[in-house]
Amino acid sequence: MSKINEVASLCKQLESEWHSSHRNLSKCEKLLTDLKLELTNLIFLPTSNVIASKQELLLARNVLEIGVQWAIEANNISAFERYMAQLKCYYFDYHNQLGESAYKYQLLGLNLLFLLSQNRVAEFHTELELLPAEHIQNDVYIRHPLSIEQYLMEGSYNKIFLAKGNVPAKSYNLFMDILLDTIRGEIATCLETAFEKISPKDAARMLYLQSEDALRALVSKVRYCESGKSQQELVLNLVLLQRKWKLGKDSFFHFTPEVKKTHEPIPSVELAEQAVEYAKELEMIV
Repeated sequence: MSKINEVASLCKQLESEWHSSHRNLSKCEKLLTDLKLELTNLIFLPTSNVIASKQELLLARNVLEIGVQWAIEANNISAFERYMAQLKCYYFDYHNQLGESAYKYQLLGLNLLFLLSQNRVAEFHTELELLPAEHIQNDVYIRHPLSIEQYLMEGSYNKIFLAKGNVPAKSYNLFMDILLDTIRGEIATCLETAFEKISPKDAARMLYLQSEDALRALVSKVRYCESGKSQQELVLNLVLLQRKWKLGKDSFFHFTPEVKKTHEPIPSVELAEQAVEYAKELEMIV
């Protein structure tokens, strides 16, 4: 059996396992690893010095697309970034030879959301410029991260939290959760600066949490150690623990500023004398 047929056979196994109703992520990971090794025997990432056949390009693209989706299912962000970087080559450099994939704009939109969740706004706009104007305006997978970026620039955080329930695909939830966690962390920083103390009810409302119990769960070290928490809850919990959000006896969260403000007197006499001197000098010039 030729190498390309061996790769095609492995690719069919991967597609079969991935599209199974009870997919095994560990088995998919092993197949992906085997396929990446096998693809290196073909022209996996073509250069200007070599020409790959259409079948090779299609096999590689299909494997990478499943790799991107597997990384989301496995919550493996570094793997997502690696697979996506390789996949974009097939989407942009070989689109004339291969035609458009059914997953192209879904995964490109997912990549845009990933960049926003990492606060890589400059890269977000660079990636956006590679896309056709008609898809930027009309494609639901591209419009979603574009709207999120607009809300971030406006500071309309409430719209971002509402957008969490209106994602165009299930795979977008991972990066939406990371983004919402980042926003909550920023809001928490603002609360510490703006208030000397705040009630759990008001803090929960400002952090877009459903109840005071949800807030207490995030700032409770015992509950933080419990299993079953989502990634978003764990990360935000750690952030709040590091900031030592603790309830006082009056059932308020108290914030102590790191640098105490000093009240220095304004040297009014010296300033007045300087102003008079400036006025005299100006009069002499005129």
